[in-house]
This record gives sequence, structure tokens and C-alpha cells, in this order.
Amino acid sequence: MSEPQETAVYTHGHHESVLRSHTWRTAANSAAYLLGSLKPHMRILDIGCGPGTITADLAALVPEGRVTGADHAPGILEQARRTADERGLTNVDFTVADVHALDYPDDTFCVVHAHQVLQHVGDPVRALREMRRVTKPGGFIAVRDSDYSAMTWYPAVPGLDDWRELYLRVARANGGEPDAGRRLKSWALAAGLTDITATSGTWTYSTAEERAWWGGLWADRTVASAYAERAVEGGHATAEELRAVADAWRTWAARDDGWFAVLHGELLCRA
Repeated sequence: MSEPQETAVYTHGHHESVLRSHTWRTAANSAAYLLGSLKPHMRILDIGCGPGTITADLAALVPEGRVTGADHAPGILEQARRTADERGLTNVDFTVADVHALDYPDDTFCVVHAHQVLQHVGDPVRALREMRRVTKPGGFIAVRDSDYSAMTWYPAVPGLDDWRELYLRVARANGGEPDAGRRLKSWALAAGLTDITATSGTWTYSTAEERAWWGGLWADRTVASAYAERAVEGGHATAEELRAVADAWRTWAARDDGWFAVLHGELLCRA
């Protein structure tokens, strides 16, 4: 793996096929390990908020507090604001931010949360130090990231191994670490965090509807997103090879016995 960069390229971009996945995410299916620690008055920073579905859920859970959703990409924040407005939430705001250099004083937030973020940044240890800096003493740093090499599926459709190998190459060439889930605890220790609870969680796709949704969004992402462009421009795959991978996803989705599990590492760290 190449030396980490402070700034990495976000591998997926914000194509519709990517947002199809991101807007499905909720606090319940993506931050359950954190929810038992929330109190109604808390002030929360949600880093890498994307379209804001998790952010809005967190805001509803802290009605006497406030949630700030932050993302490195300004364009996606308009969708996040619409998400909050549609739910009638008044205790949430959104801003552009870089997790490596947060524009907040020390000890500002009760909780600093980041879902599927550290795998995409150039220096996750520095990011965690920043998250710790802006967390109040006794507050929580909460991070969750998937681990691509630990993803598993059935049946062994030809082409899905090619998909994973390709994704690992593209993500690492962009400065990220797609196997972040297994590394979260080591990164937290390197950042000086000591009160760490490490857990794991999964997403599983098996019903016909789930397979069509998961396989379809990855088939489309493989040929039409920023990830597809970076795969070709970086010399990692040809357009023909990408189409073959997309076909493999559709073949898997059509299988009645199809099953796919996504493993995540999770950390809840007391500041």
C-alpha cells in the first residue's frame, strides 16, 4: 500500500447509483452501536453526512440538542438540507468540512460521528485526533467502516472476485483504505484514544428485493459512476471489463439462492 495522503479522492462520487445506497442508510441500520449512548440534549457532529438520512435520524433522537452534518462535497449538502426540511427538523444544520482540520474549537461536541468515512481519507489517524479534539471530555467518538476483503457472498458467481480486486486497487490508488473496518482500533490507538469499545455489525442482502437493489446499484456504479471513470482513467480496468463485472452483479442478483454480507468495524470511544 502506498504512503497515506492527507487528502484522498472520494472513490464513489455522488452518482445516482451511489446515492441509492446512501439514502437507504438510517441511524438504526448504520449506527445502532451508538444509539444507546445518546441523550436528548446532546450536540452532535456527523462527519461525511452525504444526503443526510443518518444526520436527520440523529437530530430526531436529540430533540433538545443540535446536530451538524458536515461533508467535504458542497453539492451533496443541498440534498441533506432537503432531507431535514422534509422531516420538519429545526435542530440540524449542514456545513462543508475537512475531517483532517475541523473548524471548531476544542471540546465543542458531545458526540462526533463518522459513518463510512475513514476508509476514504488520506490520514485516518489525524482524522481521529481531530475528532477527539472537538469532542467534550466524557463525550463519544463513534466511527463505523466497512471492510471489503471481509465481504462474503454466495454463490461464487464468476466476476465478483474481479469486482472486489478491482475495487481494492481503485480505492487504494485514490489514497484510501477499503479494508478500514479491521483497522479502526489500531488507528484509534495510534491517535491516542484509550477508552475504546470495538464491535462489528453487518448488512445482509438475500431477498429478491434486496438482491435486485444491491446488485443493481453495484452494476450501475461499476459502469456509470465516478468510480467507473477512475477505474478506466487509472488504468485499472477497461470499459469492457467493467461491463463484465456489472453483468456478474446482475447474474448474482437473479439467483434465488443469492446472499451477500457486508462486515463493518465499529468503535465507540470515550473522550
